[in-house]
Amino acid sequence: MTRAGTTTWWINSRRLVAVGVLTIALSVSFPAGSSRTSDPYPLSYPAYFGNRFVIPPDNPITREGVKLGRALFYDPVLSSNGKVSCSSCHQQQKAFSDGFRFSIGVDNVVTPRNSMSLANLLWVKNLFWDGRSHSLEDQASIPMFDVHEMNQPADLSALKLRASKYYQQLFEDAFGDRKITGDRLIKALAQFERTLISADAPYDRYLTGVYTPTPTEQRGLDLFMGHKASSAAQVNCAHCHGSPKLMVELFHNNGLDQDPRDHGREVFTQDKGDRGRFRVPTLRNIAVTAPYMHDGRFETLRQVLDHYSDHVQPSETLSSFIADSAAADGRRGYLLTDGQKNDIVAFLNMLTDSTFLTNPDFGPPQTAVRAK
Repeated sequence: MTRAGTTTWWINSRRLVAVGVLTIALSVSFPAGSSRTSDPYPLSYPAYFGNRFVIPPDNPITREGVKLGRALFYDPVLSSNGKVSCSSCHQQQKAFSDGFRFSIGVDNVVTPRNSMSLANLLWVKNLFWDGRSHSLEDQASIPMFDVHEMNQPADLSALKLRASKYYQQLFEDAFGDRKITGDRLIKALAQFERTLISADAPYDRYLTGVYTPTPTEQRGLDLFMGHKASSAAQVNCAHCHGSPKLMVELFHNNGLDQDPRDHGREVFTQDKGDRGRFRVPTLRNIAVTAPYMHDGRFETLRQVLDHYSDHVQPSETLSSFIADSAAADGRRGYLLTDGQKNDIVAFLNMLTDSTFLTNPDFGPPQTAVRAK
């Protein structure tokens, strides 16, 4: 229920017991004098994802806003050279990462860190590897402004879009009038990105009782979760990566370097205790988001496991989860066997959500976004 001239929002939750799905929809009023009404965008996800999601009261998700945000996400007009779009560094078939160690922007200069996957951002409060942004609205403006990424502030992009009748209509549908601004542009992008929910991997079907892991996958799952039945219960990847959502709001130094060249979160917080600490990324679709780590140093999941098994580097800020596990006999890692590594990789492949990677609602819009 809305009042003219006031932005309000409501949530309607419904649990579908058969598959444990929660469905929400948000609505918002248009400006006073507008005859248009919003069409709430339904978000569906497993009940075990929880309702602690992040949706600003002044930017609820509507079908019209998502349609606009999707068009903008794939449009290179948002960059200074007209060649780089958000999708250049966030490609759907790679779970919205790009497959490179470091992305390349408008000036062909590589970015300092690896491009992160854009999955399940609805639940993320601290974005980028160092957590510098606390909302998708804030996050979207940073690559636009960065001279080595898109090199075009949102307000300048909005100025360019004002000449397009296609965008004039999309903005009117989304916001109630044809006013095209940088603020509205960023809000629409954030709306689209919040719909990028990945929750249909074999692991999800296992959790809902409709998929039976192979023996190799089950052993890998037990190792990952640190189940006591595991032959190596000291391995508990879920300490940092979470379960069952496989995403947590933590920052860890995972022992990549004894004296890290990139100081990680310390650059943002100026706290020496954050040296070498980076955001723990979601492991959903991890098999398609190589290379790995903030600097893309590992090309395969096996190399990642080799690191945690045998090559963890000690330092004052090393994660206590890792340090405590290795402290008993001075090990630099978990000393996994080849078989255990293979088992964990098999489990990690259970996290690939082919529905997410091919969902046409997340892909490029069929209508040319530069239509006049």
